[in-house]
Amino acid sequence: MAEVVLRDKLESLRRAMARIESHRAPSAEVLRGDIDRQDILSLNLTRAVQLCVDMAVHLLADRGQPAPRSMGEAFSALAEAGIIEPALAERMRAAVGFRNIAVHSYRSIDWEIVQRICADGLDDFKAFARAVAAGLS
Repeated sequence: MAEVVLRDKLESLRRAMARIESHRAPSAEVLRGDIDRQDILSLNLTRAVQLCVDMAVHLLADRGQPAPRSMGEAFSALAEAGIIEPALAERMRAAVGFRNIAVHSYRSIDWEIVQRICADGLDDFKAFARAVAAGLS
């Protein structure tokens, strides 16, 4: 059952990444002036982080690990279990920080950071997805 859930979440993550890639702005200045693009990117980045957290928690539960006390801790626990690299765990913890800002205080989002995530940070989500998928094969 957990494998089916993880595969569904991987597919949802793939769709979120595709939406981000298809709506990236060429610059933070363009992003700041495009409210629709802001919504699409922030929603899908938030969704991507949440999907990764959900998968991390599923993987930990499948291995009999205790539930993490925070979203970021889920990635640290995966690194300790050897499922993802420690450096990736740190970057995913930072992504949780972005998610928290996007969800709880949307008005204070730094669109320069969103631009950088969309331009350079998607590889972390893809690396996480590869690690999850590798555990399913």
